[in-house]
Amino acid sequence: MTVNDILGNLADVAADQPIMLLMVILAIGGAIGAVRVKGFALGPAAVLFTALAFSAFDDRLRVPQVLGTFGLAVFAYVIGLGAGPSFFATLRAGGRVLIVVFAALAVGAGCTVLVARGLGLSGPVLSGIYAGALTNTPALAAASEVWNSDLPTVGYSVTYLFGVLGMLAAAAISLRLGSTKAAPQLAPGDGVPPALTALTVRIEVAGLPDLGALSERYGHGVVFSRIMRGDVPAHPGEVSVATDGDQPVRGDIVSVVGAPESVERFVADVGHPSTVALTLDRSTIDYRRIAVSDRTVVGQSLASLRLRRRFGATATRVRRGDIDLLATDDLVLQLGDRVRVVAPRERMADVAAFLGDSEKGTSAFSITSLALGVTLGLLLGIIEFPLPGGSQFALGIAGGPLLVGLMAGRAGRTGPVLWTLPHAVSSTLSQLGIMMFLAYAGTNAGAAMVTTLSGPIGLQLVLVGVAVTTATAATILLAGPFAARITGPRLAGVLAGAQTQPAVLAYADEATASDSRVSLSYALVYPAAMIVKVIVAPILGRF
Repeated sequence: MTVNDILGNLADVAADQPIMLLMVILAIGGAIGAVRVKGFALGPAAVLFTALAFSAFDDRLRVPQVLGTFGLAVFAYVIGLGAGPSFFATLRAGGRVLIVVFAALAVGAGCTVLVARGLGLSGPVLSGIYAGALTNTPALAAASEVWNSDLPTVGYSVTYLFGVLGMLAAAAISLRLGSTKAAPQLAPGDGVPPALTALTVRIEVAGLPDLGALSERYGHGVVFSRIMRGDVPAHPGEVSVATDGDQPVRGDIVSVVGAPESVERFVADVGHPSTVALTLDRSTIDYRRIAVSDRTVVGQSLASLRLRRRFGATATRVRRGDIDLLATDDLVLQLGDRVRVVAPRERMADVAAFLGDSEKGTSAFSITSLALGVTLGLLLGIIEFPLPGGSQFALGIAGGPLLVGLMAGRAGRTGPVLWTLPHAVSSTLSQLGIMMFLAYAGTNAGAAMVTTLSGPIGLQLVLVGVAVTTATAATILLAGPFAARITGPRLAGVLAGAQTQPAVLAYADEATASDSRVSLSYALVYPAAMIVKVIVAPILGRF
C-alpha cells in the first residue's frame, strides 16, 4: 500500500466524520500556531492555514457550517463582553491616540478600495484583503458571514503574512525613532492605564488636609495604604491602615500607591521619600492579593463594598488580566480580579471570605447568562434595518452577538444576571470559538485558494495587501509623533494594538525589555481597533 493509498483512506474516514475532522484540524493547527520563531507565532491563524491545506488535498474534507456558525457566534459575543468596559471608556478618554489609529484604519480602507477596485477585484475578496492586511480574524469572520462566500478567506490568507511582517518592521522603526530620547508622556485624558508605583513618604509639611482630600487633589491618582504616626525612627509609632479621615502631620510616614507622575507630585508637595519600609512590619497590619469569586460583589464598585467600614481594610491595586489598576472608589470589580488588600491581621480572613478568594470560583461561570447573551445577539443579528435606496442591512451572526456583548460587558450585571466571565474562561471560549470558525472557513475555501494562487490574481492580492499594510503603518508612524506626541515604546505599542497583532506586541515587549509603556499603549487601542475593523471589513466591498 502506497502513501497515497493511506492518505486516501484517511481522507475517506475524515470525510465521513466531520467532528473528528474538526478536532484533527484544531490539534494540528494549534500545535503549529504555538511554535514561536523570534517572538512570532501564527496563533489561531494557523488553524485557518491547516484547514486550507486539508481542503486543497481533498475537497470532501469540509467542516459543517453549523459548527462554524456556533463558533463565530460564541467568539463574537465573548470578545464583545471582554471589550465592553474598556471600549466605551476608551472612546471617552482615548483622545488624540485614538484619532491617529482611526485615521490610519481609514487610510488602510481607502487604499484597499482604490487599489483593489483598480485591479478589478470583487467585493468579498476586497473585504478579505482588508482583514488579512490588518491581521484581524474577527473582521474576516464578519466579512465571511455578511458575504456568505469563501472569497474573503482567500483574500485574508494571501495577505496575512505580510500584515504581520510589515507591522513588525514598522514597530522596529518606531523603536529606532524613539531610541535617542525618552518618549514624552501622553497628555491627560489619552486613556492609557498608568503603570503603578509604590513609595513610602515622610511628611515634612504642616497643615495638610486629610488623606481623602489629598487623593482628590491629585485627581484620585494616588491611594494611601498605611500610616505611621510620630518621629520615626527616633520614636517609632504604630502602623495602621490609612483611612480617608486620617490627617497627616509633620513626622508621619505614609505608604502611597499610584501613577509615577502623581506620586512624584505628591512627594514634592509634602515631603521626601523615606527609607522606612512599612510593609516589612506585618505583626498587626498584613497585605495580600485576594481573588474576587463571590458573585455578590462582582459588578460592584469598591466604594460600595465599604471595606474600611466593614473590616478596617483598604484596597490599593486590582490585578485584571495582565494589568494592575489603581483601586479607586469608582473601580467596578469583575470576576477573577485579584485585589491587593491591606488590613488588620486579624481581619484579613474576613476580607478574603467577603470577596470569595476561591480559585474554583474564579473559573466558574453561569451558562445561563452566556446562552442568554448569545441568544439575544443572534436575535438582534437577524433584524433587518432599512437603508437608503430600498436595501436592507442586518448585523448578522457576528455583528449581533458582538454588539450585545459590548453592552452586556459595559453593564456588568442586570439584576441577578451576571454577564461578565472570568478572564480564563473568556480566553478559552474565544479561542475555541474562533478556531472552530477558522476550521470551517478554511475547509470551505481550499479549492478557491488553489485556483487563486495558480493564476496571476494571486500576485495581485499580495501586492494589494502590501500596499494596505504599508499605508496603515506609515500613517501611524508619521502622525503619531506629531498629532499624539507618542514615540518609541508607546508608538510601538500603538502599532501593535492598531494591527491587533500579539506578535508585534511580543516583539516590541522583548526589544524594550518589557517596558510597560508598550503593553499599556497596546491595551488602550486594541479594543477600539478591533471593533472598527469588524464593522468596516464587511461593508468595505460595497464601495
